[in-house]
Amino acid sequence: MADIKHSIVISAPQEQIRPLVASAAGLAKWWAADTTQTPDGAVELGFFNKSTVYRLRSESQSDHEVRWLCETGDEWNGTRIEFELLENGETTTLRFKHKGWSSETDYFTLCNTTWGTLMYRLKAAAEGRSPLPLFSERGLND
Repeated sequence: MADIKHSIVISAPQEQIRPLVASAAGLAKWWAADTTQTPDGAVELGFFNKSTVYRLRSESQSDHEVRWLCETGDEWNGTRIEFELLENGETTTLRFKHKGWSSETDYFTLCNTTWGTLMYRLKAAAEGRSPLPLFSERGLND
């Protein structure tokens, strides 16, 4: 199994970051503009005019950790996305993992690069700047 891992220091308290990683509305601020909460509680993120849709289900959430199970996607299905928030004075270290990939394919490598970019979008949103989601009408989604 292969895992993607990133860590970033954010100049914001964890309670300001957590909503950005724990809900459809939060994910839409930095990840994908086409993000909806489904009636059964899952979150669906649409990419490239919905040619790709990732469905995430919350596995667990606490003040310091948010875990999602990926339910769709050829290589994403069955993987887990985790955000760990470690507050340290006026900053929070966010430790990110996208775990359980079957192997390190070219798509895995592309996703690793994309997650690195997304970490900086998340940081900007948490610090009060208003970046567009990476995948939006004026971003990569075109």
